[in-house]
Amino acid sequence: MNKAELISNIAEQAGLTKKDAEAALNAFITSVEDVLKEGGKVQLVGFGTFEVRERKARTGRNPRNPEQEIKIPASLAPVFKAGKSLKERINK
Repeated sequence: MNKAELISNIAEQAGLTKKDAEAALNAFITSVEDVLKEGGKVQLVGFGTFEVRERKARTGRNPRNPEQEIKIPASLAPVFKAGKSLKERINK
């Protein structure tokens, strides 16, 4: 499902116009991004948690030239952890 299909689905289920559904989805995405940029996390009980985890610097290898080592810098990575209810609904 792509973003346009998701917007159509939200509009149909919530009884909104596609324009309103798109605005709501964009507001949700922006809100989650803003919280994650500040180092916070977003918990949606039953659905899951969005958070940021720190990845440590490490040494990797170039797949084309395995002898060549590359330094991979530390970074922040957004992570989604599915909640118990979501896992149960998917596994039924």
